[in-house]
Amino acid sequence: MSDVSVTESRPGDSRFFQRSGPFGLERLAEVSDSTIVVAASGKGLSEFRGVAPLHVAGPDEVSFLDNRRYLPLLAETRAGAVILSPAFSDKLPPDTAGLVCKTPYLAWARVATLFHPAPTSTGLHHSTACIADDAEIGENVEIGPFAVIGNGVRIGRDSVIGSHVSIGQSVEIGARCRIGAHAAISHARIGERVTLYPGVRIGQDGFGFAVGPDGFETVPQLGLVVLEDGVEIGANSTIDRGSMRDTLIGAGTRIDNLVQIGHNARLGRCCIVVSQAGISGSTELGDFVTIAAQAGLIGHIKIGAKARIGAQCGVMSDVDAGADVIGSPAMPFREFFRNVATLRRLSRKSAD
Repeated sequence: MSDVSVTESRPGDSRFFQRSGPFGLERLAEVSDSTIVVAASGKGLSEFRGVAPLHVAGPDEVSFLDNRRYLPLLAETRAGAVILSPAFSDKLPPDTAGLVCKTPYLAWARVATLFHPAPTSTGLHHSTACIADDAEIGENVEIGPFAVIGNGVRIGRDSVIGSHVSIGQSVEIGARCRIGAHAAISHARIGERVTLYPGVRIGQDGFGFAVGPDGFETVPQLGLVVLEDGVEIGANSTIDRGSMRDTLIGAGTRIDNLVQIGHNARLGRCCIVVSQAGISGSTELGDFVTIAAQAGLIGHIKIGAKARIGAQCGVMSDVDAGADVIGSPAMPFREFFRNVATLRRLSRKSAD
């Protein structure tokens, strides 16, 4: 019989997450760019040991509020300090200090990271790892069990290569990267501070073939995948290498789990691509584009900067910069919901 409890665990379980601290209120304010509001009772603690949600936080923990719906929880919290916006600062309980700022969620991310930083490289190479003699491994790089590092590979300092990772010939990986277990990388150049979560596939053949008299003939895929600095790729996502030019993922872009990006696609800086979306070959995204879950983009189109593509959207033509589209085929939000309303009216009339 399992003895695993079904009760909710506290955040930051030390068995799974690295912990640092304690930290004083002044340090937390510095990290989060917040202004301190002293507890009305004057009982505020001088040191804090972690973070927790409003409903479970204790006097030595920090919590946050970023939504008016949770004001009742703020009134009842036992947290020693709460990160919140100026609009809610007068709602603080008497024993709770405030860390007041304009962007509470960003401040929360920074404070939580202070208490629970990402694990750093141990610098150890596991005895079962297979590392080519001519691979260039930087200082303090960790390589996990059964990892395979091919000929001519270059890995920058302080990077972490997980277990069973396969890195193909001549791949370049920058400093402070994190490559999750079972990831496979080939035909790629990867910048600094890139994170690939478990099961990611980078650099495999693009989906390219010609039709001959006897069936399909594969077209050689002769490009690379280029991941610029600060990119994150979610678990089990795939990015095909280019056919004649490189597939490019711009700096700071975040790609969720289970995303497919086709050959020659080019994503700008700080794009967001949510789970199960698919981007066909040679499609180009400008900077700060958002692609919601399960959206599908046909190939050879351009999505302008800061455009937003709705969930389950079918995009079959170019989208202007700053546009919001939804539906299949994709159309502007207002037009889509106007069509929905019209169909509902017609449906009611036919039912009558």
